Amino acid sequence: MALFCIKWIKKKQILLIYISVLSVVSVSAIASIPVAPKVTAAESKLAHSELANLEVPYIDFTPETLSDGIRVGNFDHVKADKAMLNKLAMEVSTQKLGKYDSLLLVKGDTLIFESYYLRGRIDNPHPQASVTKAILSLALGRAIALGHLTMADLDKPIVSFFNDLNSEAFSPGAQSITLHQALTMQSGLRIKHELYAALRTKLGQKSTQAQLQALLSSSLPIEPSKQNFNYQSEDPAFVMLVLNKLVPSGAKAFIEQELFNKLGVFNYQWRDEVGGLPIGAYGSALTSRDMVKLGLLVKSGGQWQGEQLIPKKYLAKATNKIVTLNGSDIFFTGDKVKMPSYGYYWWQAEMQIGDKRYLTRSAQGGGGQYIVLIDELDLMIVTTGHEEDEQTMKLIATHLLAVFQSENG
Repeated sequence: MALFCIKWIKKKQILLIYISVLSVVSVSAIASIPVAPKVTAAESKLAHSELANLEVPYIDFTPETLSDGIRVGNFDHVKADKAMLNKLAMEVSTQKLGKYDSLLLVKGDTLIFESYYLRGRIDNPHPQASVTKAILSLALGRAIALGHLTMADLDKPIVSFFNDLNSEAFSPGAQSITLHQALTMQSGLRIKHELYAALRTKLGQKSTQAQLQALLSSSLPIEPSKQNFNYQSEDPAFVMLVLNKLVPSGAKAFIEQELFNKLGVFNYQWRDEVGGLPIGAYGSALTSRDMVKLGLLVKSGGQWQGEQLIPKKYLAKATNKIVTLNGSDIFFTGDKVKMPSYGYYWWQAEMQIGDKRYLTRSAQGGGGQYIVLIDELDLMIVTTGHEEDEQTMKLIATHLLAVFQSENG
């Protein structure tokens, strides 16, 4: 099969022509919409899950320059296989590889490919699911940069940040849970699902102190031998409570003013707990381009436009391996994705193509929300979607790495 791409630009019109050479030459054309899709006035009132699918995808190898602080460039200026990426975009657009709403690629600090499918809109915040946890980790790093806590504080018990807690009511072992353990999903806290749901409702508008007291008093006994990796919502809830306690304006205002606004992120959503705090485990929604900003912040070691927003030392710890995981226990592993591990709400894994392995760091959210950094290739992949099979890491390893792998032999 031979694959060709003709790109005609006039008012950002893009035409992709795919030519299949078989026994008889056949030609079919897919026209990308001329400008990146935006939500209509009617769509802005709908939940993201209610958006109609785009009739035609938007696929752009020269992303548009916007006033959002993101540097854009031409895919043709990087050493990569454009025909292979064309084919991949075609397969994504036809849902052959799953239900994806966007795919963006960044080389170095430059956005070189931008595409939207199905429910994807350039200006519509997309539910992030557990990418929210990775954002919370960055917010804590920002609090360290501003002196609200220190790196040494990460190893302190969570209760040490609060006064007037009733330690006699704590579940055995709860008083020893450190911030580090909560950030790595190793608190050992075990609250029955029904009880946790009831607690969240019962607490209502009660104080941060009361919410923490309830969590620490409702767990099964916590033994050091049981303080191992357990992916749950309770640990991010701890971290959000600590952040809310330590920053003068409260967690919600702090995340907005000291993280999002610093990055030029203004078009976002974040659902609240019944107590009024942002949900720590999930609940945020960002545009795909704003996800790119988060990835660029991590790639740069915490710098944004010349300002050190997050300490480099914190990011080096947060986004790299702290907890080694069993590959058979992690959903995204396979023949090409191995050696999973976990940092402070950021994942790591090795991707293999041929005899070459690449270390990845990623923020991951259920349904296809991913910010994946491959440092050796100086590459970032951002996806959004409403996938059910959770194959994104495998898709990157089996389909996307080869687009850029030629530059490393």
